[in-house]
Formats: sequence, C-alpha cells, structure tokens
Amino acid sequence: MTKLLENKIGLIVGVANKRSIAWGIAQAAAAAGAQLVFTYQERMEKNVRELTDTLPGSLVLPCDVTKDEDIAAVMAEIEREHGKLDFLLHSVAYAPAADLENTFVNTSREGFGIAHDISAYSLVHLARSATPLMKDGGSILALTYFGAEKVIPGYNLMGVAKASLEAGMRYLASDLGPSGIRVNAISAGAMNTLAARGVSGFLQMRKLAAERAPLRRNVEMSELSNAAIFMLSDMSSAITGEVLHVDCGYNIMGM
Repeated sequence: MTKLLENKIGLIVGVANKRSIAWGIAQAAAAAGAQLVFTYQERMEKNVRELTDTLPGSLVLPCDVTKDEDIAAVMAEIEREHGKLDFLLHSVAYAPAADLENTFVNTSREGFGIAHDISAYSLVHLARSATPLMKDGGSILALTYFGAEKVIPGYNLMGVAKASLEAGMRYLASDLGPSGIRVNAISAGAMNTLAARGVSGFLQMRKLAAERAPLRRNVEMSELSNAAIFMLSDMSSAITGEVLHVDCGYNIMGM
C-alpha cells in the first residue's frame, strides 16, 4: 500500500475484534500513512486496546454513539491532540436480537428505533460533529450491505436500517459537499464478522454469494481495505454520495 493517507488523521468507529471490517481497514489506513483515533464501547475496550497496541501512536477513546456527550468528548479530544480530522470511518450497526430474528412485519417499535438510532442516525451525528474539524475538507465512509437494496432472508430489520443509512449518506453528501467533505458508503460482500454471524442463515448466504457472484468467490478483507483506502484518500476526490459495491459482482446478478 502506497502512502495515500500520509499526514492524514482518521477516526475509526466500530472496531469490535480482529475480524471486524473496521479493523481490516484501520490496518490498511495505518500502512498508508494515517494517524488513527479509535473509539470503543465499554464492553469492547479490552479487545480494541489489544488491537490498537499494535499501531503505535493510536489514540483510543470511549464512545457510545447513542450519547451526544460521548461524541462531543471524542471530537474535543481529537481537536486537542491533532487539531484536525481528515477522514471518518463509520462501521456501527445493531438491532436487538429478537427483532433481527423476527420477520420484519413483526419488528417491535422499540427495536425499530434502536436499530435506526445506532445504525443510521449515528452517522448523521458523527458527520455533524466532525465537520468543524475537517477544515480542509475530508472523507466520510460508511459500511453497508446489499440487504439495504434487496430483500435478504434473515437480514430483516437490519436491511431497513441500512437503507436508512444509505439514504442519510446521500443527504449528508449534499449538505457537506460545499465544505469539501465527501460522504460515501462501501457495500461489502458477505464477510465472516461477529455482526454477520448474528444474521440467521449467514453461512448459507456466504456460500450462495460465492456460487453466484461473477467472480465465483467471496471478497477478501484486503480487497475491501484497498477499496476503502481509495475512498478515504484524495484519489477519490470527485466521488461523493455513492455506494461502492465490493462484493465480487454479486449485486449485478438477478438470480
């Protein structure tokens, strides 16, 4: 990886463990020259700190994305430590297990609100809070999945929350474009992550994707990371409001 992110400060939100897509992208971003800031949920602190210890100079901060004061504290600390922010990676999604396992028609009102607050509104709040630090423009990148566009059995409420995330991404791109801030999303193929394993039938989904995708395989973490570095770097300076599918072509297939 060339130093496409040299002298860039990046915020990574959503690392859970070593299998996280956010962690794969973070490693690539560090290799590309970025100085990184990570946030963690309280229950994930040990995992995140063990991982970030392998990237010297990383700043690691607590943040519950449902709490305005936590997000404000993160941005204040970034300003104190670095004085700016060049890119933000949003890799946060959650739905209560009962609602994720249920058919969508049986989604609870509470579960619907929780899933949209954490999975979609968090991008809006993080983008708004990060904007003052992106003094010379910047790149905001969210992670999504094909279940936002088409019905994926078992994805249920999370598919609707991801659709909200993608729509929000486009409106943010419009709002923040005059400030030189680009907002995009990567729609990743079926990756073997902690979050994905919470989806009923995930292993079958992954098998079918490999069989039907034009490239006849599933995407590798290194391929997702390479695409993310492109989107976070100045190489994609004229791209905003887009969903980039990195799924070996699965999304183009009708059957």
